[in-house]
Amino acid sequence: MMAPSGRKRPPAATTFILLCILSSLCVCKAQFKPADSYLVDCGSPKSTTVGQRTFASDGASPVKVSTSQEILAGTSANGVASFDNSALYQTARIFTSPSSYTFPIQKQGRHFIRLYFFPFTYQSYDLALAKFTVSTQDVLLLSDFQQPDKTAPLFKEYSLNITRDTLVISFKPSNGIAFINAIEVVSVPDDLIVDAAQMVNPMQQYSGLSAQPLETVYRVNMGGPKVTPDNDTLSRTWVTDQKYLLNPTVTKKFAYGKDVNYKKGGATQLTAPDIVYGTVTELAASNTSNALFNMTWQFDVDAGFSYLIRFHFCDIVSKALNQLYFNAYVGGFFAQNNLDLSVMSDNQLATATYIDVVLSSNDASSKLGISIGPSTLNNVLPDGILNGLEVMKISTGGSAFTVGSGTGNKNLGVILGAVLGGAGLLIIIVVLVLLCRKKKTLEKQHSKTWMPFSINGLTSLSTGSRTSYGTTLTSGLNGSYGYRFAFSVLQEATNNFDENWVIGVGGFGKVYKGVMRDETKVAVKRGNPKSQQGLNEFRTEIELLSRLRHRHLVSLIGYCDERNEMILVYEYMEKGTLKSHLYGSDNPSLNWKQRLEVCIGAARGLHYLHTGSAKAIIHRDVKSANILLDENLLAKVADFGLSKTGPELDQTHVSTAVKGSFGYLDPEYFRRQQLTEKSDVYSFGVVLLEVLCARPVIDPTLPREMVNLAEWGMKWQKRGELHQIVDQRISGTIRPDSLRKFGETVEKCLADYGVERPSMGDVLWNLEYVLQLQDADSTVSDVNSMNRIVELPSQVQNVGALESISVTMAEAGASNDPDHDLSDVSMSRVFSQLIKAEGR
Repeated sequence: MMAPSGRKRPPAATTFILLCILSSLCVCKAQFKPADSYLVDCGSPKSTTVGQRTFASDGASPVKVSTSQEILAGTSANGVASFDNSALYQTARIFTSPSSYTFPIQKQGRHFIRLYFFPFTYQSYDLALAKFTVSTQDVLLLSDFQQPDKTAPLFKEYSLNITRDTLVISFKPSNGIAFINAIEVVSVPDDLIVDAAQMVNPMQQYSGLSAQPLETVYRVNMGGPKVTPDNDTLSRTWVTDQKYLLNPTVTKKFAYGKDVNYKKGGATQLTAPDIVYGTVTELAASNTSNALFNMTWQFDVDAGFSYLIRFHFCDIVSKALNQLYFNAYVGGFFAQNNLDLSVMSDNQLATATYIDVVLSSNDASSKLGISIGPSTLNNVLPDGILNGLEVMKISTGGSAFTVGSGTGNKNLGVILGAVLGGAGLLIIIVVLVLLCRKKKTLEKQHSKTWMPFSINGLTSLSTGSRTSYGTTLTSGLNGSYGYRFAFSVLQEATNNFDENWVIGVGGFGKVYKGVMRDETKVAVKRGNPKSQQGLNEFRTEIELLSRLRHRHLVSLIGYCDERNEMILVYEYMEKGTLKSHLYGSDNPSLNWKQRLEVCIGAARGLHYLHTGSAKAIIHRDVKSANILLDENLLAKVADFGLSKTGPELDQTHVSTAVKGSFGYLDPEYFRRQQLTEKSDVYSFGVVLLEVLCARPVIDPTLPREMVNLAEWGMKWQKRGELHQIVDQRISGTIRPDSLRKFGETVEKCLADYGVERPSMGDVLWNLEYVLQLQDADSTVSDVNSMNRIVELPSQVQNVGALESISVTMAEAGASNDPDHDLSDVSMSRVFSQLIKAEGR
């Protein structure tokens, strides 16, 4: 097509015109006749036509309504005129007692269940105040649901595998009334959801999807117009992607304008309509291979759930096969590496295909990032495409969708409050902290392969320019904070950052095992380029660890800031994290004495941080994943990226933004945003419970009263029955006195107010005492150590003094030989001299 001037029309103009044509035409749809198709306009005395679909009047046969009181409500057409499907929101059925709709099922299998809500006022009923639960015979859909936005409608779509002859949708008011504006129950092809998908962390097959309840959270047409139910055989709505793009300037849109191909056994026109596969958002690749950045979409989701993410691909941009290679990421995890759509489509261009990926509840935060980035293959130009995306919430713990309100995660505190129910105020507070944290950063990113720094990430590192990490850090650090490694050296040490050498993943990035040329083992932590906070954490870690030295703190060996990288090199900890020896891995379990010794070692490290220099250093992210073990199970505290210098001598706290990890966060710190060493004490108390019970600190799959470990553990402790929740692998080996003192220590650490918590030195004392009580040969007198700490002789204070000497020696260039580190003085030896009569 030629422009009037005779020149070829610019690509952008062509794309715009094609999109306009496509959006104005009725899209060709595949043929599918559902066995069950119930469209109900609730509260309406007559049928209602919406587009090309007709919704029957409320209670029309064969649908049956069971309710104690017939309340059919209506509102003016003007009040809903601006909404999609506005006619459905003009009427509603109101329930004042438990009620239900019953639908005969002609063919069992997967069905869409669609619910429409809009809260208007009818007579004395203000539907905006309604709070209620919606469920089927097998699945809880909404629990204590209340409309989040009183001025806008809410549409919920579920995909359920129905195995009964009838479907009963029940409504149970929580505060007097419930309501519903419209319902759809429609059969869909059973193979729309296949049984298996790829899990991203760990990378393995996920099976069982075909039977699991799903909730549609997002359905997006990348690069194309909005698709309405009339233009989708399965009556789905596909929204545009523009509002979700974090970096639209690095993307371009393209519309194919021709027929898309479908291969046998792959995607069909029922998987997604032609218009989804015929339009695309593409990475705006330059003509050089140096343009390394990603295009990223970010979505608000509910934390604590697993998600099925379906990528829709169709290579409508290539001129020849095997020219388009790119990577895909979900939540920062690697999902597809060097993806070649030519292979997936049997060597045909413009052929529809899709990939299903599952993100587990352990990795899902309140922000879900989906990224497409350049391939890491040599001689391949940076490129990548995405045609469509579906995000579906997967059922959790037998009840699929227990959150009650909101779209996305705009009211995360309220949402998780409903999920956790009786978990109480603490869990809500922690979740709100998580939301505040995520508003200031991108979603938690744990890249499963290296991604080039995004344009946004580069911009955020300097003022007014895209200065590289290397330039920024060199000027800030002046090369004075330890050994600076060349990037090529670390590439060699990690086998070119081999994914098989990954030994850990954290908020900053991945940790690789490395072997230097002299056979020295190291741990290499490579910064995730998606992390907005990466530079600050990088600098904090270098500056802090280069000043500190202690047997129970992980040692920093060096760093690298070349090539826009942020890499830290540490001593290698052979046995990994404490968490991995408690649950979630195949690592051998620790016995009770080993667990106590690990806790004591970590407490020594934290006590040194709090007391070893003029100003206390507050870790701010104490958790079992940040306590590492060497080959002898010696514990060392790691990950100081969030650490903060404590208050001045004439102050009691540091006022700072709340940061930390979900489940470990000090509630007082959140309430007052005042940080003290006692915040670390609280987090360490949670770790102690984790060590005792060997379970996650937050587990939404458990019954409500068990979800939060700290609250659950304290209920048992205060009843004097802590032994009931001890890890079964060690429960028979713990001496009662040892467990009792351990429980008292945990209870003190988890006190609601910091002034009621012990210092870390006191905690260390008590853990030494617990270990002594566990020793069968011990003759330790049974005193209440927690209450007697303040009465101990002055010698105890010397323990902190002995350990604090090491910081001066480190700053003066003391030997790296652990035998020369005065912090190695055994706390247990000092302890024995103080509490054993024969030693005094």
